[in-house]
Amino acid sequence: MLNPIDTGAVVRDGGVVGRFPGEIHEGVAWWVGACLVAAMRARRIVVAHDGRATSEAFYRRLCRGAVNAGHLACIVVDLGVAGEATLFRAMQELGSVPGALVTTLVGDDGAETVKIALYDGAGHMLGEEAGLARIRRMIAEDRIPIPVNEHSRGRVEPYPRQAAEEGAAE
Repeated sequence: MLNPIDTGAVVRDGGVVGRFPGEIHEGVAWWVGACLVAAMRARRIVVAHDGRATSEAFYRRLCRGAVNAGHLACIVVDLGVAGEATLFRAMQELGSVPGALVTTLVGDDGAETVKIALYDGAGHMLGEEAGLARIRRMIAEDRIPIPVNEHSRGRVEPYPRQAAEEGAAE
């Protein structure tokens, strides 16, 4: 694995959390996207971010990893900038599918902490038994799933903006 991370330290609290740069890097988001899809056997997930530049960079990598997860041909529903409530609503509207929200917190010292929160189809953060331990193990053992052919590759689709905008107005 190129540029390994301390999975025990950063794959925790319902997702991946770490200082950037340092504890995590953008490639981690690719791994997390692919492993989330594989661990959940998801054919569709919903993803969003908080609009910060660092979050968006991690988000784009997460989407690329998710569409390249094994043979699952996962459809990644792109909410773009959205909050947790809009993410949960979209996850439910699409059939109780898993989701991910990428956020960045900037500390007083200017250091950034990135969080990739992972949710099951019911909107609960992933716990150890619900898939987080498997994701940690897959990353630590360098067992990140990749497709074997173009038919196995998923795609990113935008979420209907009207529904997202109605949710944001609430």
